[in-house]
Amino acid sequence: MEKNIAVLAGDGIGPEIVREAVKVMDAVAAKYGHKFNYEHALVGACAIDATGDPYPAETHEVCKNADAVLFGAIGDPKYDNNPAAKVRPEQGLLRMRKSLGLFANIRPLVMFDSLADRSPLKREIVEGADFVCVRELTGGMYFGRPQGRSEDGNTAYDTCVYTSEEVERILHLAFKLAGNRRKKLTVVDKANVIATSRLWRQIAKEIEPQYPDIELEFMFVDNAAMQLIQRPTHFDVLVTENLFGDILTDEASVISGSLGMLPSASVGSEVGLFEPIHGSYPQAAGKNIANPMATILSAAMLLEHLDMHEEGKAVRDAVNEAVKSGIVTEDIATAGSKAYSTTEGGDFVAAQIK
Repeated sequence: MEKNIAVLAGDGIGPEIVREAVKVMDAVAAKYGHKFNYEHALVGACAIDATGDPYPAETHEVCKNADAVLFGAIGDPKYDNNPAAKVRPEQGLLRMRKSLGLFANIRPLVMFDSLADRSPLKREIVEGADFVCVRELTGGMYFGRPQGRSEDGNTAYDTCVYTSEEVERILHLAFKLAGNRRKKLTVVDKANVIATSRLWRQIAKEIEPQYPDIELEFMFVDNAAMQLIQRPTHFDVLVTENLFGDILTDEASVISGSLGMLPSASVGSEVGLFEPIHGSYPQAAGKNIANPMATILSAAMLLEHLDMHEEGKAVRDAVNEAVKSGIVTEDIATAGSKAYSTTEGGDFVAAQIK
């Protein structure tokens, strides 16, 4: 099988971790007889530096013409809290999601048994945690208009907007995802206060009869934030709007003990995009110490998205073997044990696949 892959390494540690994911994909191609054609493109701060645009038109064309996008990270300290910056790297990420029709961010969290003691929560709480967060990406407060400040600067306002179509499409996706797992779906909202949440709840109830084998529950976002910490094993699939999803997925991510182990997919009407959930970690850039496993696991999701399910499982099994064997970077290495480099982690996973 031959596939075209857009590679957007981005900023900070992005090039280092993406390099290891590509190394692993090459090992998959060699073992299973595939061919991956990679086309590299700029996004984020590096794209601003080169073109003045965090998501240039050339990059968009590369993504549109690909079968999938492998993405690293966006962000650079020189643009953080800089009032003189007229354009920011993160604007490129928002525009990329919108222009590629990526309306759903999917973040799986599986607790590796060998890492349970690295979690900030007790082992007996996190052991066996295995759930997926589905976050709506293109609506809500991040894109709502009007937005701004009053003339005197003393009042600021944002608008949260959702249409029935936006809510329906992501709820259908979440129901189907639950159908392929343990058949339980939690819709997270704030329907006792917020009008858009009441729309979400209404539509979920309307389409529920189409999925009779799915157990549906509703949970207010504040309660969900508590339950994720107290009972993470309660959840199978959670689905929620953009702002709530942004917060809850970051909260859920710490359960595993390291952001460096968690992949994600952004999918929609066009090409899928696959990326680690962590940021660009500029302090580690160029030091060969960043954890590549989240990006490698994102590549596994990419393979499965392209119907290469056996190949995706092989990657996940190889990552699990690396963790069990202690081939881990400094973020999850135990006291007194060796911390391996980014390159060594990728080499081990690729060798396991071969």
